[in-house]
Amino acid sequence: MLTSTDFSGLINQRFFKNFMPIPATNSLALGQATPEFDLPDIKNDRRVKLSDYRNDRPVILAFTRIFTEKQYCPFCFPHIKALNDQYQEFVDRQVELLMITSTDEQQSKKVVEDLGLKFPLLSDPSCKVFWKYQTGQALGAPLPAQFLLDRQGVLKYKHLFSFLDHNASVEMLCGEIDRLIR
Repeated sequence: MLTSTDFSGLINQRFFKNFMPIPATNSLALGQATPEFDLPDIKNDRRVKLSDYRNDRPVILAFTRIFTEKQYCPFCFPHIKALNDQYQEFVDRQVELLMITSTDEQQSKKVVEDLGLKFPLLSDPSCKVFWKYQTGQALGAPLPAQFLLDRQGVLKYKHLFSFLDHNASVEMLCGEIDRLIR
């Protein structure tokens, strides 16, 4: 028996705000300070400010596409799983991994539970942080991107979505971290 896909929760205000394609045109330059934000960490039930990590440790910002708690981007889902499976690689390097999604808090709670996420999941349903970092958007959600910041919040590496190279692999991110901390 064939079952239909459940699209409940997909068509919402965020979907319409992010429907028109906007390419990732990030103008943040390497060596530049990155924009501040304050978002709820759904996994740890707290607020997170980027400045909380200044002078403490490097940070990876992993912007991801999760459409709803039931629908993941086919490019991002394997990336989320790889980051989660290899999270210890970041912990061992004393780097914080912050994943940012545009799902609302209720949807994000379900994602944390279903995937057993080990790292903080920050909810940005207004997409304001995605827009600050100019990740682009298409088909109802912001595009994925990854940024590596040093201890002072200065941009050291960025990877923007393209159809040829969707997300920076764990190996690529760890290589960039290793260059940073040498």
